[in-house]
This record gives sequence, C-alpha cells and structure tokens, in this order.
Amino acid sequence: MSNKILISVILPIMLSNNAVADESLLGKVKGSETLPQGAWELDQSFTYRTDKGAGNYEALNSKTEVEYGVTNRLTISSYIKMQAIDTSGLWVDGYLPGPEKYSLKPSGIEGSLKYNFLSPAKDDFGLSGYVSLGYDWLDPHSGKDKDTTTLELELLAQKYFLDGELIWMGNLGLETTYAKRGKIDNLPTGFDWPTHSEMEIGLMAGTGISYRFTNNWFIGAEIIYETEFETEVGQERFSWQAGPSIHYGGQGFWATLSWLPQIYGGGEQFDEQDDKNLHLIEKTEQEFIFKFGVDF
Repeated sequence: MSNKILISVILPIMLSNNAVADESLLGKVKGSETLPQGAWELDQSFTYRTDKGAGNYEALNSKTEVEYGVTNRLTISSYIKMQAIDTSGLWVDGYLPGPEKYSLKPSGIEGSLKYNFLSPAKDDFGLSGYVSLGYDWLDPHSGKDKDTTTLELELLAQKYFLDGELIWMGNLGLETTYAKRGKIDNLPTGFDWPTHSEMEIGLMAGTGISYRFTNNWFIGAEIIYETEFETEVGQERFSWQAGPSIHYGGQGFWATLSWLPQIYGGGEQFDEQDDKNLHLIEKTEQEFIFKFGVDF
C-alpha cells in the first residue's frame, strides 16, 4: 500500500481521536475542515480589545454560534453577537464621539456557509469556501448606534504535516460593508459625525501554524493583514497583527486562547495617539481572543 493511501486512511482516524473537525485552532485564521454530516456544535468566542494609545478604551465582543453539518462538505452556522464597551477621553472626528460605557448587550446577527472542496486529510490539501452575511446595529469601535450590513467571502486552505501533528492554515478574504451612523445630539461645535450612507471594502490575508506537542494540546502562531477602503477617503486603514495561541481539543469539547497585538499599521490616525506606527482609530494595540466549542 502506498504512503498516500496510508495517509488518506489512517490520518482521518488519528485526527478524530485528537481533534474534532472544524475546531478553531487559532484566534482568527480559520481551517478548511467542516463538521460531519448530522453533527451539531455550539461555539462561543470572546474578543477583548484594549488601548488606543490615548484616553481609556476597553471593549468586549461576544459571538455565540450554532453550527450544523448539512453534509460532510457543507456546514451552516448562525450567530448572535453582543458587545460591551468602556471608553473615555477620546474624541476623533467621524469615529469616536466621546465617552461611552455599557455592559454586554445584543449588537448583531449573522449567518454563514462553509463548503469543503478538498479535504486536508483525504486529498493531501484542504480548500474550502466561506460566505457570511451579517447585520449589526451597534458600532464595535465607538459603541454608538450604527446600522451595518456586511458580506464576507473567504478562501480557506489547510495542510497537514508530520502525520497531522503540524497543521498549516491560510486565508484570503474580501468584505463589503454598507453602513449608516445614527444621529448624535449635542456634539461639540465643528465635530464631524457624518450620518449619510457609506460603502466600504476590506481585504484580509492571514496564515498560521498549529503544532500538537502532546495529546490534545496544540501551540500555534498566526499573522493577519487587514486593510479597508472607504467611499470618500480611499485606503482608510491597514494593520498587521501577530501572536501565539494555545488550543485544547478533547472528546466533544475544545478551547483556544490567543493573543494578537497589533505590530504595525497605518492609514488614518489621530493626533493624541502615542504610537504613530499603528492604526488606532478602528483597531487597538492589544487583542485577546478566547473560544470554546461543545458538540451535541
């Protein structure tokens, strides 16, 4: 029997004993695996964002997701999003209109489809398409009212090395957004807070690896580039994030903790920010992500 046949037969069995399909091994970079047909999974993620280089800024974003394996190749998902924010001492024209503070409350909904064209375990290289449509009524940056409809398209690649102990993942994404801010009364004279409709296009590229160093435990690292183009200003921002993660994949349960600081960025900035080599209007200096999933 050839090595290729051995890998295609044995590797899926090994993986099923050490990791569940469609686990999030990293913080942001996705794998190409889908859920088995008929399988359900409940996923929960929390993203904590802090530090804009001036004033005080803390935000917590929550996504509660239910996934279902329609077939072995197609997974559908629905999400409920929530957010909390605590910001003060920040006034940025068009983006941050003063202080805001509230605890976790609903902020949006989303649905997605993930279709697997090539299996990383059976075809030697994994490739999936991902599409999501979301609607948010709160701005994740300012915390203010903002109606946002977002369509996201991604290509997800994945490959196993060392008999599945080392996993490489790569993503390419396109995001289109239609947004309209809510009106805010009593803003300072001359403060710019446009309430007309806006169109934005975002591009994303990310890659990462995850290594199983002992039974059920993985360590990983990833790097993500994001940029956004807006109707009136052209390229509005760009940023690079990179950092480590640790993942546990048990029988019917998994969890991942990631740290993704911004290492470089640019585009629009504000005068008070202390690091001019970062984009800190819509991004932060620090980002921590905790995710877990349960099969049922």
